[in-house]
Amino acid sequence: MKTKAVVLVKTNQPLRLLDLEIPKLKPGQVMVNIAYSGVCRSQLNEVKGINGKDEYLPHTLGHEGSGVVLEVGQGVKKVKPGDHVVLTWIKGVGCDVTSTIYQNAEGSVNSGAISTFMQKTVISENRLVVIPKEMPLKEAALLGCAVPTGAGIVLNSAKVKPGDTVAVFGAGGIGSCSIIAASAMDAEKIIALDFVDHKLELAQQIGATHVVNVAKNDPLTEIMNITDGKGVDYAIESAGRKVAMETAFQSVRYGGGTCILAGNLPYEDKISLDPMELIRGKKIVGTWGGETKPDEDIPKYVDWYLSGRIKLRELITDVYQLIDINLVFDDLGNGKVLRALIELGPK
Repeated sequence: MKTKAVVLVKTNQPLRLLDLEIPKLKPGQVMVNIAYSGVCRSQLNEVKGINGKDEYLPHTLGHEGSGVVLEVGQGVKKVKPGDHVVLTWIKGVGCDVTSTIYQNAEGSVNSGAISTFMQKTVISENRLVVIPKEMPLKEAALLGCAVPTGAGIVLNSAKVKPGDTVAVFGAGGIGSCSIIAASAMDAEKIIALDFVDHKLELAQQIGATHVVNVAKNDPLTEIMNITDGKGVDYAIESAGRKVAMETAFQSVRYGGGTCILAGNLPYEDKISLDPMELIRGKKIVGTWGGETKPDEDIPKYVDWYLSGRIKLRELITDVYQLIDINLVFDDLGNGKVLRALIELGPK
């Protein structure tokens, strides 16, 4: 059996769409017919080589999506053929099979425990979560990375409470999900910061109480004005920019304000902080997937969506076909899309 798949052959070069031979399932692996794949900005960094030397070329891509189980390997207990599933890069319960190697006419193509820029994929059991069939597969694709990371920062990392103030630096996929979750948790002030007006307009639609275009206004001054000079309880940085990280840290209040870093900097970049800010009680931490436990948190987000507590459809600004993969990354890099999906299979 073969599948069409996007393959990164060389960094900073156009991606290729190749026919790959699907290998026999190892124990603990599952074959999934992909319905939709999300496109995360971190993949743009990978394609451009911003993350440093890539030792696994050539390899497949994609780490979030939705689909339908086709076949299960020996020992798999969590899913069965016909199940609707979310595919996520965040490890959950089940067998952990670290890699898959596909073949094509040109040789071997590497893959990790998850790949979603392909029609059919072989995935480790612990990267799947079963969802009810009333959950639309289109919106479900966001539950593999954007939602668990962005909402997880709010619920698990920050533990935002009613009345808290939150600044979100970068109103892209992860930042928007942080805004949605902060609104669901009744944060008093939710400040969205970006330099793209249409992203800020959407941020207001999904829960931001204030927006700041950082290309037109000084972000720190605006945050201090909004918070009466106190600073925010939590600043979430999802833009992956050095200046945004430094400003996010400066924007939190003394005596317990926390800056949470989720964006990916180019590997050679470093940030600078004033140690006195730490001494005066500011905190700065990183987050790994919003400290999400997929088998607990993703079903919760499904329930929230089906009950109308959170919005997801509004985040999907563009849907592409697999053949358009290089256009997807061009549009993502140019700030034209918020969260793009690739449509691949069953709806």
